[in-house]
Amino acid sequence: MAGSSSVQPQFIASTGNRSFSNAPLIENSDPEQIVVPDRKSWKNLFAYMGPGFLVSIAYIDPGNFETDLQSGAQYKYELLWIILVASCAALIIQSLAANLGVVTGKHLAEHCRNEYPRIPNFILWVLAEIAIVACDIPEVIGTAFALNMLFKIPVWIGVLLTGLSTLVLLALQQYGVRKLEFFIAFLVCTIAGCFFAELGYAKPDAKEVLKGLFVPQLKGNGAAGLAISLLGAMVMPHNLFLHSALVLSRKIPRSVHGIKEACRFYMIESGFALVLAFLINISIIAVSGAVCNSQNINAQDQENCEDLDLNKASFLLKNVLGSWSSKLFAIALLASGQSSTITGTYAGQYVMQGFLDLRLTPWLRNFLTRSLAIVPSLIVAIIGGSAGAGKLIIIASMILSFELPFALVPLLKFTSSKTKMGIYANSTTISSITWVIGFLIMAINIYYLASSFIKILLHGHLKLVAAIFLGIFGFLGMTLYLAGIAYLVFRKNKKATHLVALTSENPQIANESGNAGVFSLPREDIACMQLPQRRSNANDL
Repeated sequence: MAGSSSVQPQFIASTGNRSFSNAPLIENSDPEQIVVPDRKSWKNLFAYMGPGFLVSIAYIDPGNFETDLQSGAQYKYELLWIILVASCAALIIQSLAANLGVVTGKHLAEHCRNEYPRIPNFILWVLAEIAIVACDIPEVIGTAFALNMLFKIPVWIGVLLTGLSTLVLLALQQYGVRKLEFFIAFLVCTIAGCFFAELGYAKPDAKEVLKGLFVPQLKGNGAAGLAISLLGAMVMPHNLFLHSALVLSRKIPRSVHGIKEACRFYMIESGFALVLAFLINISIIAVSGAVCNSQNINAQDQENCEDLDLNKASFLLKNVLGSWSSKLFAIALLASGQSSTITGTYAGQYVMQGFLDLRLTPWLRNFLTRSLAIVPSLIVAIIGGSAGAGKLIIIASMILSFELPFALVPLLKFTSSKTKMGIYANSTTISSITWVIGFLIMAINIYYLASSFIKILLHGHLKLVAAIFLGIFGFLGMTLYLAGIAYLVFRKNKKATHLVALTSENPQIANESGNAGVFSLPREDIACMQLPQRRSNANDL
């Protein structure tokens, strides 16, 4: 027991019906822990910097790259405003996820396990796992494309190598959460530097870029569908589980001021990271739009622009802007794929631990998730080549769009509930805004799924009998899908959260009512799972 207690956990947590003093939630002190000082100072912001960068990776993963490239190639700068709107909505939603973790000390998957009956909880877990695998597929294929561009490695071999490379990067966790956050921030900055350099090669018209950014327009038959794809690719379901857990890596004062400051600084920190991701997405669209609308482009490159994917983009940039442009794109794609796989692995850990109260070591969890992503990617890469792998990214994006409501609705319900958040529940105004944003995102995704299904029925060259049966099953599936969303929306929250901070700014008042002076014990299930600090020999005994 002594050896066990010497391990210093990093996460705040609840172990029962406890309340708090104006002190950190975790008793133990460790010089390597990220401890937020109990003081009123803007310098505390630096202690909160980090989780936002891990979350921002989902907004610049290979799946987003492909959607951005197609947007710029087909409509130049006309859809830039979609990225602006989606980024603002993403900041609000991600802030809610952070608030849930900060206030309650539990992440989204744990709240789902506590709130919903066994069968709905199991279904939500299965859907979340499918979403993580679907998110992993573009990262595997994107990394394989990048290795092919840089070292001429066949795509199917690159798919196999992605599993090994991620396990090597996960070894960084032994150096602590801070160093891993710095490494991910470095990869994000690498992606940004590559595409900012690409802007120098492409030289897009600044006035046209600004017009596309602030003047909404949807011209052309496919513009609406591509705009929906851009919106759907911006908010990822696994990111909501991830962000609500990552914020637990800080030891914060459990006072009203401490919790409000944590929520505020996490929003600022997330805003900074998402602005950087926003600029990267804008740069990708601007480069693609400038290259595919260049006067120097030849007929073959113009044909590639009509159906642009990650693999074709490399050859296009090389032909139009030069070999260095192609190399920069490959480096950015490699950094995006590798950083995305790290965050996806930890999202999977939180999902499994939260829904099932089951945890695996990161390497084993990564091996299982990566195997599920590698198998279809490898089969498609061998049979269909680069073109087939590119189409698999689109299918994965559709799956993510399908999954989103089953993470978004619980998040909106929990953060708007006083039984969960106490005095930190969303105000009526914030609740109204977030529900409008949530319903718009869900409506867009449902429309995208339904229209894609109808397109397959009408233009898929199916036999009449097959089309009829597929239509019947599709209608029943959509009915069940909408019924599941309705269940989550209209079901009332029944389980109260025990971990609620002081309701008074004055700790003395709380002491008098018996609501202070108690520390919550650390939870080993999370503390031992996520990013363990380097331990001394004494601690290992």
